[in-house]
Amino acid sequence: MKSALTKQNKTKKQHPIYGYGVSGHPDLKAGDLVWGTTYWEEYSRIPEPEGLIKIQHTDVPLSYYTGILGMPGLTAYVGFYEICSPKKGEHVFISAAAGAVGQLVGQFAKLMGCYVVGSAGSKEKVDLLKNELGFDEAFNYKEETDLNAAFKRYFPEGIDIYFENVGGKTLDAVLLNMRVHGRIAVCGMVSQYNLDQAERVTNLMHLVYKRIRLHRFSVRDHYHLHPKFVEFMLPYIRQGKIVYVEDIVEGLESGPRALVGLFKGLNFGKQVVDVSA
Repeated sequence: MKSALTKQNKTKKQHPIYGYGVSGHPDLKAGDLVWGTTYWEEYSRIPEPEGLIKIQHTDVPLSYYTGILGMPGLTAYVGFYEICSPKKGEHVFISAAAGAVGQLVGQFAKLMGCYVVGSAGSKEKVDLLKNELGFDEAFNYKEETDLNAAFKRYFPEGIDIYFENVGGKTLDAVLLNMRVHGRIAVCGMVSQYNLDQAERVTNLMHLVYKRIRLHRFSVRDHYHLHPKFVEFMLPYIRQGKIVYVEDIVEGLESGPRALVGLFKGLNFGKQVVDVSA
C-alpha cells in the first residue's frame, strides 16, 4: 500500500492511525526486524527510526513484540515490579485482568507467591483467568451489583496491591478495601475514555487514612528497562511458565472492527491485527 496520506480541504493532511507493530528497516541488515510505533498500513516508510527497537530473539512469535515482549509486557513489568514493590504473600487485585497487560501482572504476582484476584467482563474470561492463567480467584464485574461487597468477599483481609486498568466505580470500591500502606499502579482507566463526563471517585480520602501510594505511570518513561525486561521474560516464555493469550484478526481491513471491539470487551487477550501474513 502506498502512503496513506490524503489531501483534506486542500490544506490539511489526514494521517493514518498508528500503533505498535513489527517490521524491517532499511538502515539495518537485510532480514533484520524491529518493533515500535508504525502506521496502520501494509508498508510504511519511517524516516526517523530512533524509537524503533531491534528484535534480537526470533525463536518466539513475532506478534509477541506487540504484546508480551513489547509495550504491554514492559508496562506490566514496570507497573508491578518497579511501582508496586511486591512482597511474597501479598494480596493483589487486577482489573481488566484478561487484557494485554492484566494477564501478565497476574502471572507475575503468582510467580512472587501472592494471592491474586482479577476481574473481567465475561464468564469465558473469568474461566481463562482461573483455569489457564493461574489466578486464585476471578469474577465478572458485570454480575456484581455491589463491588464493595465483592471485594470484601474475595479480600476479607484487604488488598495490598491494585493494578488499575479501569477507574471509576471499581477504583472507588477498591479504595475502601485497601490495606494500610497499600500501593496502586495506575496504568489506565478504560471505563472513562469514552464518557462525556467522567465518573466521580468519592473515596480518595482513604489514600490519606491508609497511607496508600497511588502512582500514575507511563511506560514511555521506562524504555531504558526493555533489555533487562526481555532477559527476565524470555526464560519464562521458553519454559512455558508464563502463558500469553492473543486475539489475532487477519487483514488491515479488520483493524477498525478490532479497535472498536476493545472498548466493548470483545477481545480475548491481546488484540493483534495481522496485516500481512
